Amino acid sequence: MRRLPLAPRPDWQSKVEGLGLLWHSADGRPYWSESACYAFTAAEVDRIAHASEELCRLFVAAGDYVIQQRLYADFGIPDWCAPLIERAWEQEPPALNHGRFDLGMTADGDIKLFEFNCDTPTSLVEAAVVQWFWKEEVFPQNDQFNAIHEALVERWRAIAPSLPGQTVHFAHVPDRLGEDTLTTAYMMDLATEAGLTLVRLAMRDIGWKDGPEGGFFDMDSRRIDTLFKLYPWEWLVAEPFGRHIAEDPRATVWLEPVWKLIWSNKAILPVLWRLFPGHPNLLWSGHQPPANRTYVRKPIHGREGGNVTVVRNGEVLAETGGPYTGPAIFQSFIDMPAFDGAWPIIGSWVADATAIGMGIREGGRITANGDRFVPHIIEG
Repeated sequence: MRRLPLAPRPDWQSKVEGLGLLWHSADGRPYWSESACYAFTAAEVDRIAHASEELCRLFVAAGDYVIQQRLYADFGIPDWCAPLIERAWEQEPPALNHGRFDLGMTADGDIKLFEFNCDTPTSLVEAAVVQWFWKEEVFPQNDQFNAIHEALVERWRAIAPSLPGQTVHFAHVPDRLGEDTLTTAYMMDLATEAGLTLVRLAMRDIGWKDGPEGGFFDMDSRRIDTLFKLYPWEWLVAEPFGRHIAEDPRATVWLEPVWKLIWSNKAILPVLWRLFPGHPNLLWSGHQPPANRTYVRKPIHGREGGNVTVVRNGEVLAETGGPYTGPAIFQSFIDMPAFDGAWPIIGSWVADATAIGMGIREGGRITANGDRFVPHIIEG
């Protein structure tokens, strides 16, 4: 893996805006960065893809274990959710089953898992669309590990026949920067390609009616048979409104399923290590700090790098603030290579246990919401 300095395209802002990336800059510096790209060999890409698909296998085993052992308290999952999770895990309702593994590559080329973003994964438009069009203009002779768009369309096509009336409501919280808004719009575009009928609404506009003919409805009194939500499960089930999911007489199809409360939770990391100690793609993880006093502390429900602490030999190397004050896990800290003072994180996208592409974020030791997205190419 190499970092190649580049001159940004003179009109890059208008070009990425034309692809929908309106939040390309923040606080006077670019979020979408064309001042460099990362170049991978085909062998490195193969290792990333293989590791991602292997991790999918490990997560299935870990999900089985959590459910069999009923470890819901370790995940902060309310008791009333357990039957919903177990039923969805057993019955396998329709799911895109997509997500983004955040991975690091060591100086020796080993691939290590940091966490799995598989409930409301973002950085999707940048990875699937914007960096591809950048590559086609700047490096037309090179390839890119990027079949994200095509793979997600195929997932929508695969589940479409199982969705009631082939109609899907799409919900999110309107956001100032527009990332959630655009991510939802992009997912709607993908579903449109799959031939589905779409309805858009805000999370706050989801209504509920009691009774045997009740359930979830939109503002036009249309029943919500299938709901794609860009809203975290742990937030939803913590709200009084969320309890209606267990009372729903029509069993709305939720995308993604409620069992992603397990996979998207960082409490899965100690479970993975317990089941697969020493696995080459895993880092040690536990509920107490290691004796060597070198670790990363992460809240189990943390997002966007909030409330993370990096410690080496008892010394704090980096720390972030944020709203996540609940339980935390500890993970081994390994000093990944830095490139021009930045640490890259590989976001490896998967769909239905298949690796489909990747995007790179770079910044400090703790990846935060404003860290740069940098495109990549395959050399050779």
